[in-house]
Amino acid sequence: MSSSPTPFWRPDVHADRRPALLARGRIKAALRRWFEVRDFTEVEAAILQRSPGNETHLHGFGTTLIDNAAELHPYYLHTSPEFAAKKLLAAGETRIFDFARVFRNRERTALHHPEFTMLEWYRAGEDYDALMQDCAALMAEAARAAGAAALRWRDIEADPFAEPERLTLQEAFKRHAGIDLLRTVTADQELDRGGLAADAIEAGIRVAEDDTWSDIFSRVLSERIEPYLGRGRATILCEYPISEAALARPKPGDPRVAERFELYACGVELANAFGELTDPAEQRRRFEADMDEKERIYGERYPVDEDFLEALALMPAASGIALGFDRLVMLCVGARRIEDVLWTPVAEPGRGGA
Repeated sequence: MSSSPTPFWRPDVHADRRPALLARGRIKAALRRWFEVRDFTEVEAAILQRSPGNETHLHGFGTTLIDNAAELHPYYLHTSPEFAAKKLLAAGETRIFDFARVFRNRERTALHHPEFTMLEWYRAGEDYDALMQDCAALMAEAARAAGAAALRWRDIEADPFAEPERLTLQEAFKRHAGIDLLRTVTADQELDRGGLAADAIEAGIRVAEDDTWSDIFSRVLSERIEPYLGRGRATILCEYPISEAALARPKPGDPRVAERFELYACGVELANAFGELTDPAEQRRRFEADMDEKERIYGERYPVDEDFLEALALMPAASGIALGFDRLVMLCVGARRIEDVLWTPVAEPGRGGA
C-alpha cells in the first residue's frame, strides 16, 4: 500500500520526500565511485529476458516479444541481472557491477516494491569472503554520503562503521530457536522434514501438515531469527543448507551447506551472496526441482535459460552478490517505507498512472 493517501506528485508531499531522494543520489554516486576506483566495470543487463529466474517463490512479470515475422514469443522482465552478469563473466569480464532496475510480482510491503533497484556485483577468481568485506565497506560509504551516524529502521539501529557479526545458520537456529538445524540435513542433502517439524513445534512455532522442510525452515527464520539480526551492528548470516541456496556451490568440508550469506541490518535483509555454482548439470537439476515445486504450489513454471546453462560451463570460479539499494537508502535516511525513497513509486491498482 502507499505510504500516504496523497500522491507523491503533490508539491507538499514531494517537499517532504525530497531530502531522502537527494540523499539517494549522493549514496548512488558514492558507491559508483567506490567500485570504479577498484577497477570494476559498470554494466547494464537487458531487462527483457527469456526466463525471469527459476526460484520457487520468485514471481516475474510476463510480456510478449513480437519478431519481424509477427510471431509472438513469451518474455519476462528480469527479477535480477544475475543470468546476464554471469554470461559476461563467461565472456571474459572479471569485476562488474550493475545498478539494475528489476521487477518482482506479488511483492508490495513496507520493504518490497514491484519495481526496485538492485545493486549487483561479481568478482571472478575471488571467494565470497571478499564480498563480506565489500558489504562492510559499502554500508560505511553509504552512511557517510547520507550524513548518517547510524542505520535505522523503525526503532532499531545499527552502526554502519562497525565490523559486521558473522553467524552461521546452525548457530542462529540454536541461539534464537533452540533448534539443531543440521541434525535434519544429511551429507547426501536429504532433509528430515519430520525432525525439523518436531523441533519447530517444541519451540512453539506453528507447523501445517502440508509444510515442506523448506516451509518450516523459512518460518523459523522469519519468526525467530531475522527480527534479531543486525541490531547494534550488521549481521552476516552464512552457510545456508544446500536446499536453500539454488545458485551457490557447496562449502568445502561440509556438503550439507552452501557458500551463501545474507547481510542484515536493523532486522532488514539487505543483500544475498553466493560463491557461484558453475556446474551446468547440477544447476539444471536444481532449477527443475524448483520449477516442479513452483508448479505444485502456484500452478506455473518458468522456462530455463539454456544460454545461461551453456555459458555456465565457460564461467570462471566467482563470487556474486545482490544488494537491495533502495533498502540501504531507507536505513541511511531512517525511512519507514521503501516508497519514501523512490522518486516515482509504482501506482497502486486503480489509482491511475505512475
